[in-house]
Parts: sequence; structure tokens; C-alpha cells
Amino acid sequence: MVKTIPMIKSDYLKFIKRQEVRGKPIIDKIGKLNTFYLPLSKWIYSLYIKDRKIKIIGLSGGQGAGKSTITGVLKLILKKKYGLNLCVFSIDDFYKTKAERIKMSKNIHSLFLTRGVPGTHDLSLLNNTIRKLKQKKFKTVSIPKFDKSIDDRSQKYRWQKIKHKPHIIIFEGWCIGAIHQRNVELRKPLNQIEKEYDTDLKWRRTVNNLIKNQYKKLFDKIDKLVYLKVPHFNYILEWRWLQEQKMKLTSKNKKTMSKSQVKKFIMFYERITKSMNKNYSKISDLTIFLDKKHRSKKMRFH
Repeated sequence: MVKTIPMIKSDYLKFIKRQEVRGKPIIDKIGKLNTFYLPLSKWIYSLYIKDRKIKIIGLSGGQGAGKSTITGVLKLILKKKYGLNLCVFSIDDFYKTKAERIKMSKNIHSLFLTRGVPGTHDLSLLNNTIRKLKQKKFKTVSIPKFDKSIDDRSQKYRWQKIKHKPHIIIFEGWCIGAIHQRNVELRKPLNQIEKEYDTDLKWRRTVNNLIKNQYKKLFDKIDKLVYLKVPHFNYILEWRWLQEQKMKLTSKNKKTMSKSQVKKFIMFYERITKSMNKNYSKISDLTIFLDKKHRSKKMRFH
């Protein structure tokens, strides 16, 4: 039986409260529920109900844009209002192990030691996981978890177990749906990392070729892509730093980054993030425009 809206409202407010960072309350919670989360959930439900086949919804946007919070709310609403089973996972959980990235850094380019860009994900494991989730004879599927505090994949007993066949798969991540750049666009370095450590463009070109080939094949499996558009790249630093503060508050004894470390870290993401923010209408089916205060101001279908 479908739960009533008051029950959704109550559970939603409890969930949102857990997402707030001390001193940084989420503004207009009920307004967001009515004008953003409920319409978005209704749209996803309408996609599924057309043929009742599993749908993969991509959710993309810069670091700290709020992807994890959105997936949590969607999971709650789609289950309670529409009775749909959701499987939610991030491309971040499919990062290669530290040992694998060390090997890449020695064999291909030193910058591949840092997780994040295309090339640092285990695409074989990811594609195999999607295949298992969509198979007709469903068996329990294990989805890896990546522990950012130790910069390595968690042990298997910590992995997410999907015991029931999902109706909707929400596949989220900062680079989901990214498209490759023209070679001429790669020439000019965007930041200190590209200028100092990628003088021969080998790192940029390798990442770009991976996006053009292996990652395009992966992203082609997505039925619809939702993109969170930040007003400017500068807000990525502010919002990613907020994310780090939240991790520090909620994860005791876990290693977190300083603000200067976060600033350096997002340089690895800068090129692709800026390209996606510029080409949002080419990559997404639905764009959600965020304002400077992290609020969703409008939605646009493409």
C-alpha cells in the first residue's frame, strides 16, 4: 500500500536533518520537497511505468553539488509513494584499489595515483555489476564501497548487498555523462597540476580518450541523465570543503583533508567539470540549476 504524503514529509524531514552540517542548515526544506523532489520522483516513475522495465537514471554534477542527498530522498519517495525498489550507487565506489592506481601511476602517468578522473575506475567490475542487476533471473548482487578516508576499496563484508531486483537504478557521480574534448582544447593547461605535472599532455590525452571510448559505452547504458548545474566552478571548492567538514563531524578518527588539500584535489576534476557545466544541454535530459546558496532554482528538460 502506498504511504500518505504526511508520512513521506515526516521521513523526508528526518533524513534531511541528518544531512545538515553544524551551522549550515538546509533552507526551505518543504519547498524543496514540493517543487523539486516530488516532481522529480513523479518523472522517474513515469519513465518506469511506460514499459515496466528497469531504468538506469544517471545523476551528475560537480563535487559537493548534492548528489548523495538527492539520491537518498528519491529512494525514500519512490519506495513509499510509488512502491518501487531502488538500487543506488556511485561511480566513486568503483575506484580502482590503491595498489592498482600505484601501478597505473608507474606504467602510464604519475597523476593516475589520485582517484577521480576517468581511468581510475574499475570499468570491468562496474559493467559486470550493471549486467547482474538487470538480469532476468535475479540473484543477490554485491556492490563495492570505497573508503575515502583510507583512499582504498573497503573489504568485501562492507559492500552493499542488493537482495531484491530493482525497478530503478540510480547511478550517480561527478563525471557521469561526460563527453570528450577536441584535441585543441587540451593544449592550454587549466591549473597548476596540468601546468607542472602534465607538460606533455599525456595524462589529459589518456583521460580524454577513455571518455571518448570506454566511458561513452558505459554512459550509453543510461536511460535518462539528470545534471546538477553549479553557477560557477568556484562554488565547487566551497561545497566540497563543506562535504569534508561533514565527513569530519560524522566519521570519527577518519582522515580528512584540509582546505588547501581540497583546493589541490579538485584541480584533478576541474577540466571535465567545467566542460560538463558548459555543455550541460548536450549531455543531460533534465538539468537542475543550482544557485549560489546551493538551492535548486529551476528544472529544464532538453
